[in-house]
Amino acid sequence: MMDKLILYFQYPFVRYALIVGVLIALCSSLLGVTLVLKRFSFIGDGLSHVAFGAMAVATVLNITNNMLFILPVTIVCAILLLRTGQNTKIKGDAAIAMISVGALAIGYLLMNIFSTGPNLSGDVCSTLFGSTSILTLTKAQVILCCILSVLVVTLFVIFYHKIFSVTFDETFAKATGIKTDAYNLLIAVITAIIIVLAMNLVGSLLISALVIFPALSAMRIFKTFFCVTICSVVLSVICAVIGILSSILAGTPVGSTIVAIDIVAFLISSFIGKVSGGNAQ
Repeated sequence: MMDKLILYFQYPFVRYALIVGVLIALCSSLLGVTLVLKRFSFIGDGLSHVAFGAMAVATVLNITNNMLFILPVTIVCAILLLRTGQNTKIKGDAAIAMISVGALAIGYLLMNIFSTGPNLSGDVCSTLFGSTSILTLTKAQVILCCILSVLVVTLFVIFYHKIFSVTFDETFAKATGIKTDAYNLLIAVITAIIIVLAMNLVGSLLISALVIFPALSAMRIFKTFFCVTICSVVLSVICAVIGILSSILAGTPVGSTIVAIDIVAFLISSFIGKVSGGNAQ
């Protein structure tokens, strides 16, 4: 097996896949803790459906670098989702359901009407559940992913204390003069960037798992926000590396394999939490 891995590492596409996989896992786990604690877990699911709809439009328009189209559309929808969720007439969960289902339906409708390939069901399945696209990344795509990942990590580090305050007690944070609306908007924008990055790795429907599972696993063991965040990052990166290598060796879908490894990590973390009595509330 080691000889086989060494042989695969000689190919650039394998190295590119690992680099992008690690970066996406790192970024998604950073914000996962905040989204879980703020009860925003399904915002990732909603935005992933929006990204699917945007990808369908980009395909119909024959846009070569579709990420340059999908990213701004998803960010705009994240802002609209945040604003709509604050509307007293439309609650947050209803807004997420409305936007996500609408975008998913429109995306699939467009792909049916303006089908550009002979295998429509295969294209849709690959977009929703991930495919081998992570193994066909170009150098330009890897560079773009690196730039966006550095942006996400930088923003999180710079505004860590503000995000921490908004996450745990938004009312108190607002009373102390923190512009909570601005930081909620920042969280939504960063989430949108992560969703677009993760589409190539796990597909639209599995993105939420990449965001939620590492955070929940870390919460089973640690109690403090900082320790949970660090543990979440470590677990997410390890699971991504194991998942990508396992999929290459076994020939299984990359996204599904990573999520399966995340589930195993969650079960192990839950067991460790029960044994040590360190369950986080």
